[in-house]
Amino acid sequence: MDDKTRIELEAAVYRRLVGHLRERADVQNIDLMNLAGFCRNCLSNWMKEAADAKGLPMSKDQSREIVYGMPFEEWKAKNQKEATTDQKASFEKSHRH
Repeated sequence: MDDKTRIELEAAVYRRLVGHLRERADVQNIDLMNLAGFCRNCLSNWMKEAADAKGLPMSKDQSREIVYGMPFEEWKAKNQKEATTDQKASFEKSHRH
């Protein structure tokens, strides 16, 4: 497979992942972190880091809007719930530094 085709496929997979996460707003970021070790915020941070590496201007708010499909604060108000004690404990256990 040539590089151009591989990059196109990777981009399609990324768009599908982001679309899936937008459709599954019921899945909280803390659950993603606890199960997979990354969340929507991680994806947006990686997007910003990639832009930074290319010398492209992108703010944290802009990268989050790319991933969330709307301003982060709007998504948070519509979808984010307070983490439960169990979720917080699981996060602390799995993300010790």
